[in-house]
Amino acid sequence: MPFGIHPVGARRHQQISDRKFAERRSATPDSAVFMTHKLDPLLRPRSIAVIGASERPHSVGRRTVHNLLAGKFEGNIYPVNPGRETVLGLKCYPDLSSLPETAEHVAFAVSDHRIETALDDAITHGARAATIMSQLLIANDTSPLLLKRVESRINESGLLVCGANAMGFFNCHDGVWMCGFDTRENHLRGGNVTFISHSGSGMSGILDSEERIDFNLAVSTGQEINVAMHDYMDFAIEQHGTSVIGLFMETVRDPHAMLDVFEKARERQIPIVAIKVGKTALSARLARSHSGAVAGDDASYDAVFDQYGVQRVRDMDEFTTALIMFAQPHAVPDGGLVCLHDSGGERQLIIDLANDMQVPFAGISEQTEKTLESLLDPGLPAVNPLDAWGAGGPDSDQIMSDCLTAMILDPAASIAAVIQDRAPYSHINPKYIEYMRQAHTPTGKPVFLVSNHQGTGTDPLVVKVTREGFPVLDGIRPFLSGVNCLFAYRDFCQRNKQSLPQIAPALIADSLHALHCGSFDEQASLQFLRNAGLSVIEVTKANTLAKAQIAALDFGFPVVMKTAEAGIEHKTERGGVVLNILDRNELELAYRQISADLGPAVLVAPMVQNGLEMLLGMISDPQFGPLVIIGIGGVKVEALKDVVSILPPFDAGTAKRRLKSLKHSALFEYKREAGLPDMESFYEVAALFSVLVASLGDAVNEIDLNPVIVHSHGCVVVDALIVTKEQ
Repeated sequence: MPFGIHPVGARRHQQISDRKFAERRSATPDSAVFMTHKLDPLLRPRSIAVIGASERPHSVGRRTVHNLLAGKFEGNIYPVNPGRETVLGLKCYPDLSSLPETAEHVAFAVSDHRIETALDDAITHGARAATIMSQLLIANDTSPLLLKRVESRINESGLLVCGANAMGFFNCHDGVWMCGFDTRENHLRGGNVTFISHSGSGMSGILDSEERIDFNLAVSTGQEINVAMHDYMDFAIEQHGTSVIGLFMETVRDPHAMLDVFEKARERQIPIVAIKVGKTALSARLARSHSGAVAGDDASYDAVFDQYGVQRVRDMDEFTTALIMFAQPHAVPDGGLVCLHDSGGERQLIIDLANDMQVPFAGISEQTEKTLESLLDPGLPAVNPLDAWGAGGPDSDQIMSDCLTAMILDPAASIAAVIQDRAPYSHINPKYIEYMRQAHTPTGKPVFLVSNHQGTGTDPLVVKVTREGFPVLDGIRPFLSGVNCLFAYRDFCQRNKQSLPQIAPALIADSLHALHCGSFDEQASLQFLRNAGLSVIEVTKANTLAKAQIAALDFGFPVVMKTAEAGIEHKTERGGVVLNILDRNELELAYRQISADLGPAVLVAPMVQNGLEMLLGMISDPQFGPLVIIGIGGVKVEALKDVVSILPPFDAGTAKRRLKSLKHSALFEYKREAGLPDMESFYEVAALFSVLVASLGDAVNEIDLNPVIVHSHGCVVVDALIVTKEQ
């Protein structure tokens, strides 16, 4: 019998009663098994029919049946094919109507030319779920295309569908391997890692080659006809007690539902690691304001991930490493990284890389240094990271182990790592594992074994010790990325609850009314912000030189003059701004220049003292709605593009934390003639602005406050652009 499946065992398998499923689906929360979930018919059905089941080598129909048997599916499997009597030892039926019961889940292993008829049969049969692995594309199709026709039929019926254009799923927790492609056959029952991928190869590339990760659920979601990434996440959170969720994301089809499940994961402190590929078209579509131009195509995802503690990684190596590190069972306390080396050169390498990646090393105490000095051979400095390999005597391994233990015992240590090279043939030196065990025992802190270069995720010893809670990892950069993820998620879980500023409901109502009553020029925009409680510069509008002179005298020199002609949004670029006007003569020159080039309408305002120029802005993301942009402002804002994006509303502490990531954050501590910029006042204004943005809903398309000048005793908005939906 091919694939190692015995026909007698297969026939016996088909006779399994539904009793197990009934028992499990009625289980109480206090029992060791799960409660029901809306995705039960899809992910853990009572019975599965495979339409197009076959024994043709390498066919989807054969491999689907084989994988269900290999996973030890506990329900009934019904191959369906009118041309066969049996498939892999199971009785084969000519059609769904011939089955002895209604199949709860139907897998389609037929060509796209036959899919519509097969789908209609499944719906008529009473199936509740299906898996479609094909692309739903046929040559010379007519409109509406096959995909749209199938989507319409599925949505009318209420059938739950994985796919189309998917590789299926592996519910390893429950033994449901619903996949029509080759896979390794040693997926463990149970597991604590969930992996949901829009990319089929992205799923199989890790699932089939990485034995250090035990998956409870891995899904290739495909086109997500009516079951999307957030649905699978919810199932894993509710049913599997998952330790970490990994996402390979191309898009989000239901943003509100995704945010809800992110919130559920946050409440239950389940970390999420994500690769996000693909770009939106924000910068091309939102070019009216500086905020839209500098936000970046991926701004909304950065903001969402930050708010919900999702750890974003750059590639599959970082992704896999982070999942392994989060899956280990040991809590990450406060502190930094300590690591042990047997090479001075390779120690220098990790120091350089950690500096580039902003990974913090623990500052060990004088007592720890003395302990290390008592252990080390002469000439080896007692520092972290530590090169502890000296003369290589008979007790060298014990010295190495004792040094690692001494470092992890330091109160400043959070995570420890043994960072050395593989033995010949890429094997793991068993002594290194003993270092890990000895260091972990007195503290319970996480310890990792890391190779300086790539190794293998299938080495039996590597897999064994990783499953014991001592992960063996490959490559310094992926490891350091994982350390950053662990530290960032730890800090995320420790964040204080936000304390949001308040805006009176009456002010919000007045603001919304104002937004629906015509367009906003700069004067109206500034008045709108002032009414909401922001610190805004006073301005006077003038359309003659005489009126401009009166305004300047009222304010007192020096003043600023800006064009107020309609439709000119980026005034500086058009020569429509003159700063630091000192007297009446300079005022007249400025007015004549602006009025001749752009028109007679101008704004006159007091000249604000020199300070740090910041940006506050808002854009409307097509998926996630209002998004606040905050960062370095001024005339070079689009050249610098040094901003971050935050979902509103947020508090001053969030603004402060996010702004620390800016490339030019050192400017916040740069003392000018007038003193240090009062950044705390800016954080508070940013928070108030975010509450205003959140309160306005979808009434505004863009807001641009640039610059907001931060001086030594506060900050003030000196320029504003508001673009309403109507505009």
